[in-house]
Amino acid sequence: MRVFITVFTALLLLSCNSSEEQRTYEAVSSNGSLKLSFNLSEAGQPYYTVSRNNTVVIDTSFLGFDFKNAPAFDKNFIIKNTETETHKETWTMPWGEQLLVDNNYRELRVMLQEKVSPERFLNIVFRVYDDGVGFRYEFPKQSRLKTVEITEEHTQFNLTQDYKTFWIPGDWDIYEHLYSTTKLSEIDAVAYADHVNLAQTYIPENSVNTPVTMVGEDGTHLSFHEAALVDYSGMTLKVDTKNLNLESLLVGSENTNYKVKRTLPFHTPWRTVQITDNAPDLIESNLIVNLNEPNKLGDVSWFKPMKYTGVWWEMHLGKSSWDYGMEMVDGEWKDTGKAHGKHGATTENVKRFIDFSAKNNIKGVLVEGWNTGWERWIGFEDREGVFDFVTTYPDYDLNEVIRYGKEKGVDIIMHHETSAATETYTKQQDTAFALMQHYGIHSVKTGYVGKILPKGEYHHGQYMVNHYNNTVEKAAKYQVAINAHEPIKATGLRRTYPNTISREGLRGQEFNAWAEDGGNPPEHLPIVAFTRMLAGPIDFTPGIFNIKFNEYKSENQVNTTIAQQLALYVVIYSPIQMAADLVEHYEANPEPLQFIKDVGVDWESTEVLNGEVGDYVTIVRKERETGNWFLGSITDENAREIDISFDFLDDGETYTATIYKDGKNAHWDKNPLDLDIETITVNKASKSKFKLAPGGGVAISILKN
Repeated sequence: MRVFITVFTALLLLSCNSSEEQRTYEAVSSNGSLKLSFNLSEAGQPYYTVSRNNTVVIDTSFLGFDFKNAPAFDKNFIIKNTETETHKETWTMPWGEQLLVDNNYRELRVMLQEKVSPERFLNIVFRVYDDGVGFRYEFPKQSRLKTVEITEEHTQFNLTQDYKTFWIPGDWDIYEHLYSTTKLSEIDAVAYADHVNLAQTYIPENSVNTPVTMVGEDGTHLSFHEAALVDYSGMTLKVDTKNLNLESLLVGSENTNYKVKRTLPFHTPWRTVQITDNAPDLIESNLIVNLNEPNKLGDVSWFKPMKYTGVWWEMHLGKSSWDYGMEMVDGEWKDTGKAHGKHGATTENVKRFIDFSAKNNIKGVLVEGWNTGWERWIGFEDREGVFDFVTTYPDYDLNEVIRYGKEKGVDIIMHHETSAATETYTKQQDTAFALMQHYGIHSVKTGYVGKILPKGEYHHGQYMVNHYNNTVEKAAKYQVAINAHEPIKATGLRRTYPNTISREGLRGQEFNAWAEDGGNPPEHLPIVAFTRMLAGPIDFTPGIFNIKFNEYKSENQVNTTIAQQLALYVVIYSPIQMAADLVEHYEANPEPLQFIKDVGVDWESTEVLNGEVGDYVTIVRKERETGNWFLGSITDENAREIDISFDFLDDGETYTATIYKDGKNAHWDKNPLDLDIETITVNKASKSKFKLAPGGGVAISILKN
C-alpha cells in the first residue's frame, strides 16, 4: 500500500472575551474554491456557512442536539480553542473504481464548552475538500457527562436557492422508491407512504433519504449524505419547503424514547455535502469514502471481484420458486412427497449455471432458495427461527455443487435471506460462516425482507446499523465478503472493512419483473448514477436480454434497450456484477453476450466523460492488470447524440473497439432488441458520435492490440 502524508497543524488557544467570540474561523479547500466559516451567535449557538467561488451555497446553519433527561446541546457555548490541519494522502483501493485515491483536505477543529452549568464539552470537526465538505460532532471524555441518549440531532443545511431536487422519501425502513424530480419547495414525501410495491415502509415526516442530489440554476450541483455510519442512527433530512432548509431527522425506534444511545467518548458519522460545478464531478468525487478510516482488515486478496450468474431471476419471472414444498412434521422439516416441482435451487439446475459460467468468463454462481424455511416465511409475523443457514433442501447437494464448481473454476455465492429476523441470524452467523469457510465460499448475499424483528425496530435505526456492521466484522473473521440486500445505506465503510463489497439499497432490476406500477422507468438509472451510486457500489443485476418476458409475465418488461443493459456493466459500479438473465436467453444471443464475457469488474481508473442528472451519463473505466478500457453510456426516455473523444486512452497504443449500440429503430418499448455491433480500430486521437435511442445506450469494449 502506497501512502504519502504531509500534515501541518496549528493550535490556536483563544480567550473568551466578547471580541474573540465575534471572530470567524475558516477552512479553505486546497484549490481555494470552497470556504467553510464557523462562528457562534450572540446566544452561543454554533453555526457554519459554506461558499463556493465567493458565492454562499449554504447560509447560516445551526448545529445542536436534544437529549433525554438532560439540557439540550444547542446554545450557551464558548470557543475554548481551535486547531487547523492540512492533510495530503494517497491510499490504495484493494478493489474499486480506481487503484489510487487522493485524500487532500483542510481541517478545522472547534472545541466548545458551555458557559453555564453543567459546562459540558463538545467538539465539531470540519474537513474541506475541493469538491465538498464533511463535518462531525465529537463528544470527548468529560466528568460531567458519561452517557447520552439523543432524542434528535439538529444539523441544518440552509440553502440559498430553490434547487431542482432528485429525491426519494425519508423512509425509515426501505430505499426501494422511485426517484422524484421536483423543486426543493415542492417535495411531498409523505405522499409516498404505504406504497403498494414495498414489503415494509414507514415515512413519518416530509423528509428525504440520502444521497439527495440538487442542481441549481447557476449550475451548482449539491449532494447531501453521510459517511462512516457506525453505532448511530441513520439520518434522513427533514424538508422545510417554505424556507428552503434541510435539517437532520434521525431514524428512531418504537422500543425506546431516544434515537441514539452512546457512552462517551464517541463521535457521530460525518455529515457530507458534495459541491461541484457539473454532474460528472459528483461521480468522480471520493469524499464519502475518504472520510472513512483506513482498512482495518489488512490483506483481503481472498475476495476476488467477479461476474456471476445465478438461480434468481427465474424466481422473479415465476419460472421457478425459492421454496421446495416441504412440510413441518413433529417439529422437523420433512419431504412429504408434496414437492411442487418448481424448486429452482436443484443440483441439476445449479450445475447448468456452473457450466454456462465456466464457458463465458464468469467466475461465480449465486444460489437462492437452497436452504429450508422458504415455505413459511412470507406473511408470518413471527419469523424468528424460520430459516437455518446450513440445512439444504433434499434436491440440493451442496457437496456435489461445490466439487463441480471447483472442477470448472466457478465459485458458489452463498445466500442468507434472514427475513429480517435478526436474532435468528445473529445466533447462527458463526455456524453459517464456518460452513462457508469449510467449503472455501468467500461471498454471501444477505437479505432482510420484511419488518424488522424485534418488533418496533426499523431498517435504518441504531439497532440495525449495529446489526449490519457487526455482521460485516463477524464475516471478515471467516474471510467472507458481504453483499447486503435491504441493507443499511452505504456510507463508505468499504474502505475500513473492504469485505463490504456491494449492496442493494435502491429500487433494483427485480421491480421490472413484478412491480404493479410498470417497473423502473427509463429515467431511473440516469438518476441513480448521480444519487444512490455516490454512496457506494450497487448490486443492480444488469444484463437482461429477454426485455419483453411474455413467456412468463406479459404485463411486465424491462424498460431499456438491450444496448443499455450492456452499458450498465460500466455505468453502475460494483465489484460483483450479475449476468442476471436465464441461461437460455444468453445462449440464444451469443453476440451481445460477448460484451459480458469481455467486460471487467475491477478498475485502475474511472472517468465520467459527460452527463446530466436524470438525463444521461457516459463513463469509461480502465481494467486493472489488462489495461483494457470499457465505455458505457445510457439515456433516459429521450433520444440523444453523444460525442466521444478517445483521448483517455494510453499514449502510443492502438485498440480494437467493439461497439454495441442501439439500432436505427431501437426504442425501450417499441423495439428494445434492435442492436447493431461493429468493430473499429481506435487510438488516443480517435473521435466518434453515437445515437442513443429512447431508453437506450452504447457499450464499447476497447481491447489492447
